[in-house]
Amino acid sequence: MLRVAVSGIAGRMGSRIGQILSETSGVVLAGGFERPGHPLVGKDLSFAVGGEPRGVIIGSSIEEVLSAAEVVIDFTSAEASLANLRAASRAGVPMVIGSTGWKPEGLAEARELAGRVPVVIAPNMSRGVNVLFKVVADVARLLGEDFDIEVLEAHHRMKKDAPSGTALRLAEAAAKALGRDLSAVGVYERRGLTGERTKDEIGLQTLRGGDIVGEHMVLFAGMGERIELIHRAHSRDNFARGAVHAAKWVVAQPPGLYDMQDVLGIK
Repeated sequence: MLRVAVSGIAGRMGSRIGQILSETSGVVLAGGFERPGHPLVGKDLSFAVGGEPRGVIIGSSIEEVLSAAEVVIDFTSAEASLANLRAASRAGVPMVIGSTGWKPEGLAEARELAGRVPVVIAPNMSRGVNVLFKVVADVARLLGEDFDIEVLEAHHRMKKDAPSGTALRLAEAAAKALGRDLSAVGVYERRGLTGERTKDEIGLQTLRGGDIVGEHMVLFAGMGERIELIHRAHSRDNFARGAVHAAKWVVAQPPGLYDMQDVLGIK
């Protein structure tokens, strides 16, 4: 049984990952932790994931669970995930990270830390979305320069980063396929007298509201026709199942930084 610990065990994603672990063969929820001061710290894991008492207490730091875990799953924030990765790498424990909002310097440090332990970092662990990454690159390459590209994403009102990590990854996939640099051609807001759309720009537009789990559309607009590629997440379970699948995969890998396309073998 693979022993898995979960960061942010009482959160929306953390609690669901804990429940999915309980339903998955070959793995066991070995521990969980929350930020210091969280009301569930010191309580049994069952207070976060339901079910019968497990005799395992929710900790207040990753250090409290590392000795019991073979891998840690983390869907908190980029800053918290990086701090947890520092501790996990010192202990030789692999990680699966689904946090978004990474800054370039944070990713650079994560890549360095991944030289000690295998780490999966992915903005979206859904199988469907990761297939979409590949499809978007293929479509962009096949259509070439004659189609304008726009990425539209919608999430719940509590999401803190914008655009979503998935939207950025979709735009990057299209840009790379066309030999463009997203940092130079990405357009994140249009307002007022903007002038004509430039040939190379890739638009990223953000919607926030209600309890939308996650929706992404990539629009390829040509003269007289368009292609729309859409993914809609109906629940967080697909992300949780993807994370558990990645945890089972990463423990068998050598040190290095991987993404979900590596896990699924579709890179």
